[in-house]
Amino acid sequence: MASAFPCFSPGPVPNTLGVSCTADQLCVAGSEGRLIEALREAGEGALVLGQGSNVVLPERLDQPVVLAAWRGLRLRVSGDDALLTCAAGENWHGVVRYSLGQGWAGLENLALIPGSAGAAPIQNIGAYGVELSERVAEVRVFDRAENRVRALTAEACGFGYRDSLFKADPARYAVLSLTLRLARRLPMRLDYPDIDLELRRQGVTQPRPRQVAEAVIRVRRRKLPDPRQWGNAGSFFKNPIVDPGQAERLGRTEPGLATYPVAGGVKLAAAQLIDRCGWKGRRRDGVGVWHRQPLVLINFGTGSGPDFLALGEEVRRSVRERFGVDLEMEPSAMCPPG
Repeated sequence: MASAFPCFSPGPVPNTLGVSCTADQLCVAGSEGRLIEALREAGEGALVLGQGSNVVLPERLDQPVVLAAWRGLRLRVSGDDALLTCAAGENWHGVVRYSLGQGWAGLENLALIPGSAGAAPIQNIGAYGVELSERVAEVRVFDRAENRVRALTAEACGFGYRDSLFKADPARYAVLSLTLRLARRLPMRLDYPDIDLELRRQGVTQPRPRQVAEAVIRVRRRKLPDPRQWGNAGSFFKNPIVDPGQAERLGRTEPGLATYPVAGGVKLAAAQLIDRCGWKGRRRDGVGVWHRQPLVLINFGTGSGPDFLALGEEVRRSVRERFGVDLEMEPSAMCPPG
């Protein structure tokens, strides 16, 4: 089918869930200028994606899709501090590897998270006690409402737990680049048991940032499926935050339930809730729950976007019925459930 826009044509939409999705109108933007041109041409309905690491897609998208595909890294050094600017199309794990290879600390706990640099601030990615927002200096965006490029500070980005201004208003902002604050020496976050145990297994008592990243990579590879083999979007659900009273009641009825005091309440471990509902390793048609980490839903090769949403809703319902806790999906759904 011919596209309605000159710089668009039909094509497959990449995504880490491994579902088959074709866009009637697709533009692979190899530069910031090309992306801005495409968005101006397509109008308000266009969807901007990177590597499709945090979306659930239908078999066919009739709205225009623009892929942020340009690359580029720029490092500005000032003594023991540095600013690293990453183009939206850079692979996130590649950014982490580059920063560590240049001797800069700050991103080691965020190693091996799938997706592009442009997607990282949208989700405010985080792992093992570190959130991206702690390192952000600036996010450059194309503001579609104001039809101009803007530079937003970390404060202006409205970062929260797996949340941001960009996620709250996805039709308005297209991320162009991300600038991160790094340093030669930073206090390292080593208090997660998995990371501490992995470092001790390696005989590392005074770890350097690269050794922490290597420990994170080993732990993630042991627990999480490789999207190239088993399509997945990483954690399919956020860890829920409940009020202290509900957490106390759950603690009485559910011995051993993990709780973590946070601003605004008490965080529960979604993986533990899902596991106690018996979901680990279960399968529904072409999709299932990863046998090593029940937060992750995987594609057995034939799963569709609606299949993922249907399974996700089953999991959510069982957690709600047993614990009275609502789980929130992390990926954005672009299709109705099956």
